[in-house]
Amino acid sequence: MHFPRDLRVSDRRVHRRIPLAREDLIEVEGTITDVHPGGLFTVKLDQGPPIQARVGGKMRQHFIRIVLGDRVKVGVSPYDPTHGIITYRTK
Repeated sequence: MHFPRDLRVSDRRVHRRIPLAREDLIEVEGTITDVHPGGLFTVKLDQGPPIQARVGGKMRQHFIRIVLGDRVKVGVSPYDPTHGIITYRTK
């Protein structure tokens, strides 16, 4: 990455990626259509195209199992609507 010469090392920190808070995510519902290795899932949203989603922290922490056909709630970033975080599994 190229920075202008007048920027100091401490000023370069503003270019780092800042993670979103959970409140900033858009909550949508969908169905698991495909399971990929590494904890990735393809989720077909009720309104919109399929997206790639991973399991959220508390679901991973408590070993919540997600299988093909499950209904889930997905938090989608407004900046990258092709990826999401699975936050809840409905029955």
